[in-house]
This record gives sequence, structure tokens and C-alpha cells, in this order.
Amino acid sequence: MTTFLDRLFDAGLLFETGVDGLYGRSGAFEDVIAAFERLIDRTGGTDGAEAIRFPPGMNRAFFEKSGYMKSFPQLAGTVHSFCGNELDHISLLKCMDAEEDWTKEQKATDIVLTPAACYPLYPTIAKRGPLPATGALFDLQSYCFRHEPSTDPARQQLFRMREYVCMGTESHVTDFRQLWMDRGTAMMQAVGLPVEIDVANDPFFGRAGKMLANNQRDQNLKFELLIPITSTEKPTACMSFNYHQDAFGTKWGLTLDNGAVAHTACVGFGLERIALALFHHHGLDVKTWPEAVRQTLWG
Repeated sequence: MTTFLDRLFDAGLLFETGVDGLYGRSGAFEDVIAAFERLIDRTGGTDGAEAIRFPPGMNRAFFEKSGYMKSFPQLAGTVHSFCGNELDHISLLKCMDAEEDWTKEQKATDIVLTPAACYPLYPTIAKRGPLPATGALFDLQSYCFRHEPSTDPARQQLFRMREYVCMGTESHVTDFRQLWMDRGTAMMQAVGLPVEIDVANDPFFGRAGKMLANNQRDQNLKFELLIPITSTEKPTACMSFNYHQDAFGTKWGLTLDNGAVAHTACVGFGLERIALALFHHHGLDVKTWPEAVRQTLWG
């Protein structure tokens, strides 16, 4: 049976690397992502967000403080490096020659792979001091890592996430989230994609994680915009709309100028997933896509 991933490889849109969920992308694939990002810019560009671009690695101490390892240890990726002496290097070479495990001399560095584009933002903004009464808005984009190898092309281990993050009062950030739920639906409809929005939860780990997931759903803290890509029964989350309440504000000391703890919310676009949705629904040759879709993306 030929899968969607096979078709993407055969069409030269994605390139195999020998690792599930880690792929090269063609110029045509990248052009679709660039075009959709321009649509994001046109939709949210007049909101006055401050653009910040972090690298795909972040400070390990910030990562530890975030609590990510407590909630999602199964997804985390750390950066390790050789830290030995010359004798250790000789041992490493012998291991490699014998095709044995050469990673035992590797030690964790001060860098971890960024799990979500917004994670480095909160400690960065907290250093600035209190936020203005009108809150603050940020525009982010970063490669992110999730350790979940899969042959589903919509579940990649390294992928790009575009985010808008809003900080302010509860009403400020929940209004922002609703605005982007409406905008996101309209954007996907404009590019000819069938969507539904449903309440969701993050993949919290372990027995305690089930309670956290249930609480998240019960309080409607997370919604996802779903589009069928590899399954109609289980459509793929291509956008997420998250209200963190004051959790990040409390953790990082984000306050408003009146001393109140800031609430935060974010909207995230899974850029590879959106591109895959477009290729799945409109075909693997962008030249044959409906004219209305091409007009929306490329003008």
C-alpha cells in the first residue's frame, strides 16, 4: 500500500534521512510554508506584535524551571557533547571501531532542544520588568523538537512552529485567543481546507498526567483546529489555541504595572502540518491547486 508519506517522497517534496519523523524539504514544500507565513503576517501584522526569533535550542536551566520534564519527559530532547580527555577519546574511537555504544562519554550541555516556540520567551520578557497595563504581544517562529518518531508525515520530530503570544489580564488574553480561533478558521477556509475546532489536552505523562489532562479539558484551556491529513477519523491538529491562566506569569514573575500577575495565551501554527494539509487536499503539484487557493497564498 502506497502511503501519503511514500507519495511525498516520490514527488520529491520530502526527502528520507533514515530516521522516522526527520525529513528534508524541497523548495516547493518550503515555498508553500513561506506563502502561508505571509498569510499569517497579513492576518496578524497590524496587531503590533514584537517579532522575536529564538534558535531551536534553549537554556537548560530555563527548560528545567519550566516544568516540561515533569509533564512531558517522553517528548524532551537534550543536547549532549563529548567532554572527555585524550584517553577518553581513544576509548570512544575503540567503541566506534567495534561498533559499540560510543555515547557513554557524552554529557549533557547547557542547551536543550526547544519544545515549543514560546518557551524561551517567558524568562526573556520577565527580565524586562512589569508589563504595561495594555499587556504585550509577541510574534515567534522556531524549529521545535518532540521525541515521537512516526511514519505519519504530520508527526515529525523536528518541525517549525509559528506563534503569537499574548500577555496581560485574563480578559485581554482570552479575547486574543477567541480572536485567533475566528481568524484561524477563516484562514483555513480561505485556502480551501476543511476544519473543525475541538477542545483538547496536552500529552501529559504518567498517572498524574491524566488528571492534568482532564483538568485542562474541563476548563477549556486548550483548543485545536483539526484538519484531515492521514486520517479522517483522527484529523491532525494544525493550530492550537492555549490559555495558560497565570501559570507562566507566576512561574517567571511576569507582572503588570499594577503588580498583578500576568495571564498568558498563545496561538500556534504547525507550519509543516499546514503545508501537508494543503498538499493532501489540493494535490502534490501546486500548479494544479484551485485558483482561489493560489490567489490567497501567492496573490
